[in-house]
Amino acid sequence: MARETEVKLPVHDIKAFQRKVKKLGGKLIGAGNGRVHEFNVIFDTPDGGLAKHGQLLRIRTETPQGSSKKATPSRVVLTFKQPSVRGVDEEGDRFKIREETEVEVVEAGPLGKIFEGLGLRGWFSYEKYRTNWKLGSAHRWAKDLLIELDETPAGTFLELEGPPEAIDKAAAALGYSRKD
Repeated sequence: MARETEVKLPVHDIKAFQRKVKKLGGKLIGAGNGRVHEFNVIFDTPDGGLAKHGQLLRIRTETPQGSSKKATPSRVVLTFKQPSVRGVDEEGDRFKIREETEVEVVEAGPLGKIFEGLGLRGWFSYEKYRTNWKLGSAHRWAKDLLIELDETPAGTFLELEGPPEAIDKAAAALGYSRKD
């Protein structure tokens, strides 16, 4: 089980964000151009028991986008997240921290049927495009930091995931302050 520490910040200008990341030495990671289409289905009990306890059970299908001569196959990931514990500092809550367990599976369909057979239902689904970045070796503090740009129907968001100090440095370098 891994501990996930993250913040999500609004992005109002994707091109300006991309310029800032590139100026910091950011490199796209992942297949193709680093952009992945995600189809997510959240499962819960009929009475919403998992959500009531701050838990999340999700099947995510990731399909790399972009131009490659050889198509990269989709990847299916089962994720279980424990309730959130806020990372608190002198200014109050800043980080979303939770235990996260992920495992890659072969197919989403049969797993969904197993969950349904156990009385769970896929009650919410959503899609987004995620572009993944890492900063180069010149930024040692960013070694374990993921920079993820999420394009959703509700807006575009930056997710910084990693050690709190790296999140703070990256947010500042990208033009965000603690109040953001």
